[in-house]
Amino acid sequence: MKKTFLTLAALAISLLTFAQEYKLQTNIPYRIDTKDAYAQERCKLDIQYPVGGKDLPVVIFFHGGGMTQGEKYIPGPLNECGFVIVTPNYRLLPKAEKIDNCIDDAAAAVAWVFNNIARFGGDPKKIIVSGHSAGGYLTNMVVLDKQWLAKYAIDADDIKAAAPLSGQVITHFSLRAQRGMKATQPLVDEYAPLFHVRGDAPTYFVIAGDPEGELYGRCEENAYFWRMLKLNGHPDATLYRLDGFDHVTMVTPAAELLRDRVCRLFPEQFPIVDWRLYL
Repeated sequence: MKKTFLTLAALAISLLTFAQEYKLQTNIPYRIDTKDAYAQERCKLDIQYPVGGKDLPVVIFFHGGGMTQGEKYIPGPLNECGFVIVTPNYRLLPKAEKIDNCIDDAAAAVAWVFNNIARFGGDPKKIIVSGHSAGGYLTNMVVLDKQWLAKYAIDADDIKAAAPLSGQVITHFSLRAQRGMKATQPLVDEYAPLFHVRGDAPTYFVIAGDPEGELYGRCEENAYFWRMLKLNGHPDATLYRLDGFDHVTMVTPAAELLRDRVCRLFPEQFPIVDWRLYL
């Protein structure tokens, strides 16, 4: 029943947006403050936006790849969905040398969106930060550890919502590998989103796949993360478990879920038919 409702809700949203014209601008540099050749190569983003749109929700989506690989892309359910979609690349290990540089790139990309998205019809008061796997880790770090965005004069609490998809919430395994640790050896330090969990963070949608198909216990990891948000007094954090979907295949249903949740954040712009009345 949940799958059926979600599919029909997505259909309803599609009917509201199918007539819009979209533009895609690619490889826009978001760091002009660096002479580092690798940063200049990687620190670019794409923006897809409805032509003539105004004050629209904005989803920033960071790709996954274990912090060592991956390229910017738009998950299928977010393609031409009525929002402004921003997909940044960021520096990758080991060429980035330190995970700090990866996180800093993510923060710089988010700050660029705050400062520039109105030109593309987006509302800087309606920014949702999301990403899959390593991208979910970056989402959590820039939203929860306020120092990263503060460097760019942005308050992380001005983000409307965070939606990590199967994000790492302990210290990322790529950093643990640099320290000679196994992927199955957990660590929580200042590079762990769990270390920075706080009750006054923006709205949180925590999404993970099936426990038996997820990477390194990521489902249980995210469940604990959600519980710690709640124990710290967070009033608006929701946990979603996508049974039957592994770490990779969970992206599409998770993006469909995210699309639905964003619409529900802004019902005045995206009225959704409650198809349950007709099932």
